[in-house]
Amino acid sequence: MPQGDVPNAVHKLLESTKRLQDILQEWSLGRADEVEVSDVYVQIGTEFNAIITAFAYHQIDLSDIHSVPQEMRTVLEQCLAEEPSPEALAQFMPELKTILIKLLRGLQTRQDTWQARTSMAASNSPRNSR
Repeated sequence: MPQGDVPNAVHKLLESTKRLQDILQEWSLGRADEVEVSDVYVQIGTEFNAIITAFAYHQIDLSDIHSVPQEMRTVLEQCLAEEPSPEALAQFMPELKTILIKLLRGLQTRQDTWQARTSMAASNSPRNSR
């Protein structure tokens, strides 16, 4: 992924958060194990770091959501310590969704800043100043 590719980084992270919800559903039904859930969480961590890097390239700070991966990990560890069941998932899903909403809101609040900076950079490029 090119450095600073915010849309691609966000898209990949959103896909992985959806995959996490899907794999947790499968886990609750006994059709996926802890390793599969962990693999998706690791992917989210990788994509989260790509998002931090992409926004940092445009000098946009995301420090208010730096805690999201650790918060997510804590909830997942608690959930996976339970016997797989729809009830166990239902117990932990509200907290996980709260964390995901925090992540999404954190990204949404930077969208206007990112668009303004990329528009300004495009209008100041040598090709556009002729």
